Amino acid sequence: MINLKKILKPDFRRNARYLLTFMPDKAYLQLHYLLTVGRFVNFKNPKTYTEKLQWLKLNDQRPEYSKLVDKLAVREHIDEVLGEGHLFPLLGVWDSFDEIDFDSLPEQFVLKCNHDSGSTRVIKSKSSITPEQMEKYREHFNRRVGRDYYYACREYPYKDLPRHIIAEAFMVDESAPEKSIEDYKFFCFNGEPKIMFVATDRDTDVKFDFFDMKFNHLDIENIHAQSGKEIQKPAMFEEMKEIAAKLSQGMRQVRIDLYELNGKIYFGEYTIFHGAGFGEFKPREWEERLGDWIDLN
Repeated sequence: MINLKKILKPDFRRNARYLLTFMPDKAYLQLHYLLTVGRFVNFKNPKTYTEKLQWLKLNDQRPEYSKLVDKLAVREHIDEVLGEGHLFPLLGVWDSFDEIDFDSLPEQFVLKCNHDSGSTRVIKSKSSITPEQMEKYREHFNRRVGRDYYYACREYPYKDLPRHIIAEAFMVDESAPEKSIEDYKFFCFNGEPKIMFVATDRDTDVKFDFFDMKFNHLDIENIHAQSGKEIQKPAMFEEMKEIAAKLSQGMRQVRIDLYELNGKIYFGEYTIFHGAGFGEFKPREWEERLGDWIDLN
């Protein structure tokens, strides 16, 4: 079969997603999967991890998941489940970029949308922002606020979410303040963390390194290459596993993102569909193994 992913440029594939909003979900997912992965989804008998995620988009549409993926609404849920103290401080909420009161914000902060993925911008020096940079931020966030993120990959929890821009505190690891903080992403199945990865080098070229629940490195590639460097086991790894298990109770599968900073564990986000269900695991055995861990019964 011709691999259309290699033929069609990423920009074309991204823009095409929003031009095809009229398509029914199943037909759209088949086309998107073909363009991205290079084959059709077996919806009748899904086996692999990415196939099962596409199946879940159509067949496991729990309304409570919308609150979990909303970066603003989920804060109440985290306080209820874990207690206070596991969230980055919230600095402000606005409906559009032009409403942001930059004078009230500190020199360093993080801007993101509540209703999507990938919109985050880290501001490390507010006073150094040029008019040209400010205009780029304005275009970026107004474009993001103007889009219903659901239509990109038909991830139903995002559909019709209220859209806001939020600011959170810029957090640093006091033991290494010059480094970007690392996040730890746990793949959980019916409340049990099975594998996780560490995302590093976010400021340059993101790398993913996968580990089992004893923090043994796994030879897996998914979306990004491995870093090729030794990654230390986080001091609060066992506590993070407990939190990931607690937050994923009653869910067939989910990715729980956490941070370990200055002796505390912070919540990052719920990701219901890792890579939107289009990032295959390599080697193939891991794509199949993660698929086996998702119980569709």
